[in-house]
Amino acid sequence: MSFMRLPALPYGLARPFLFGLDAETAHDLTIAALARLQNTPAMCAWARERVADAVTVAGITFPNRIGLAAGLDKNGQCIDGLGAMGFGFIEVGTVTPKAQPGNPKPRLFRLREAEALINRLGFNNDGLAAFVANVQRATSFRAGGGIVGLNIGKNAATPIERAADDYLLGLAGVYAHADYVTVNISSPNTKNLRALQGDEALDALLGTLAARRDELTAEAGRRVPMFVKIAPDLDLAQIDLIAATLVRHGIDGVVATNTTLSRDAVKGLPHADETGGLSGRPVFEASNRVIARLRARLPARFPIIGAGGVMSGADAAAKLAAGADLVQVYTGLIYRGPALVHEAAQALAVAGAARAKAEAAAEVNPSKAIADRAKSARKATRAPRA
Repeated sequence: MSFMRLPALPYGLARPFLFGLDAETAHDLTIAALARLQNTPAMCAWARERVADAVTVAGITFPNRIGLAAGLDKNGQCIDGLGAMGFGFIEVGTVTPKAQPGNPKPRLFRLREAEALINRLGFNNDGLAAFVANVQRATSFRAGGGIVGLNIGKNAATPIERAADDYLLGLAGVYAHADYVTVNISSPNTKNLRALQGDEALDALLGTLAARRDELTAEAGRRVPMFVKIAPDLDLAQIDLIAATLVRHGIDGVVATNTTLSRDAVKGLPHADETGGLSGRPVFEASNRVIARLRARLPARFPIIGAGGVMSGADAAAKLAAGADLVQVYTGLIYRGPALVHEAAQALAVAGAARAKAEAAAEVNPSKAIADRAKSARKATRAPRA
């Protein structure tokens, strides 16, 4: 489209206005504007040229390695508008089978000094039917090669013992419309949801979903990759158990990580004591720790999408060094704007090329490659922050 060649307006012009509003009001206003203006000449105000860095992960060819994490566009209203920022992939949701309002307001807070957010939104969304209709209306992003992931969860009113019922409804509902599906079992804002990361519960849920995915594959004539999104607040034994369970059930990949319940990095800051999940800069190291452990415990080519605390291109590259294959942003986009997408994509292209070179060398000297990768992962978990 011709507007992609026009100069984009700097985010710095809009941010003071948006940050002068309540956080959720600013979010809703932005989503409404993107939905209304996407695929019109006005999209030149935020459109960026996409960095070309094609990579195949889980059998999908991504045009580059930077994506948008689920949660920003819960109803899939702005796939084309958000995709125009230069993303290689967009993940929308979390969607639940039935519409639900989420938790009482206020429920979204900025911690500006820490470049962080706390949210306790609680899977507020318009339900599966409206979500699918919105996804079907998206055209330009996919036409340009963009990849769309659909993130599914359970309704708050559904007892945790019946959680699988909601995930089965979600999987069946989005399957025909997804490039990949993410099963969200790690939001801290739906009661008991993180219990699904436990040994027996995770084994039962993934076994049920894997069986249903096989049925849907036969019906649709195509196999849609399925990822699982996990929390950063896991000990090493829990991470190891999750890794083994993912492999056992033939899950295609993992998203690491969701928001954290820890407040160690933001103690004393305004809003730090609000309940909910903390995202942004403070979750960077915890996320990288989980990624590095997963990489050490999963098969070499098992896909990992790294998310959590990416505020710069260097942060994105550190996710790759920790062991991720693709990287997602969310809170960083709120603080940095669309320029972060291009910066991160470029950094990932460089880091990805270096990784490919190292992997080629590994075929000649495998023991040295293993040692080098372990060293990179250790460095990534303690990368200095600007």
